[in-house]
Amino acid sequence: MGIGNNGHIGFNEPGSGIYTRTRLVNLTNSTRLANAYEFANISEVPRMAITMGISTILKSRQIILMAWGPAKAAAVKKAVEDDDTETVPASFLQNHDNVSFVIDEAAASQLTRSKSPWLTGDCEWTPKTIKKAVVNMALQLGKTVLSLTNEDYNDNGLSDLLVEKGDAYEINLEVYYMLRDSITGWPGGKPNAVIPAHPERSEPYPKRCIIFSPHPDDDIISMGVHSSACTIRAMKCM
Repeated sequence: MGIGNNGHIGFNEPGSGIYTRTRLVNLTNSTRLANAYEFANISEVPRMAITMGISTILKSRQIILMAWGPAKAAAVKKAVEDDDTETVPASFLQNHDNVSFVIDEAAASQLTRSKSPWLTGDCEWTPKTIKKAVVNMALQLGKTVLSLTNEDYNDNGLSDLLVEKGDAYEINLEVYYMLRDSITGWPGGKPNAVIPAHPERSEPYPKRCIIFSPHPDDDIISMGVHSSACTIRAMKCM
């Protein structure tokens, strides 16, 4: 079976109980829109359908659920990791002894083992994983990376990282440098430049940049244009 963006299985929409059986049901607008590609227009999509109920589905000897793409990630996460509830009918599959979820990386992106693998057991601490774990923790705690403490690491499931890498201060610096080196003074790229002591890099080239400006002059100043150009721009804005 598949799973809907709202967590339905079959046509058991949110609100379907675990004891429901095969029956006639009303389809939600989101389900009708998801199936509109099979019809000429939305008005031709049926408003009702016959579906196996949750109880009927759970009588199966084996259940295989398939899901692809980021649009299904939230529903998959709720079905697999949250408590079973009528608001997410797919979560009732937790009550079956022989269920397999066949999903791609995008659909699995919100599962803990994908989003925060350090919370599920042994974790391979690559630079990318360390950066992700520390930045996520800093955001959750509302702290800067450099102000994180050993206690923060222990309280947020990162004690193994302390064992492997040492004191929080050293890890914080490592992540800080990774973040720093993602910023370049040459947003458009600098071909063939080799400056080991600076974050400027020749690749990728050309780069794209977004400039957020609260003032008409700031975009020009940020691009490093001569101040006279800024004056001209300001005069035009007046």
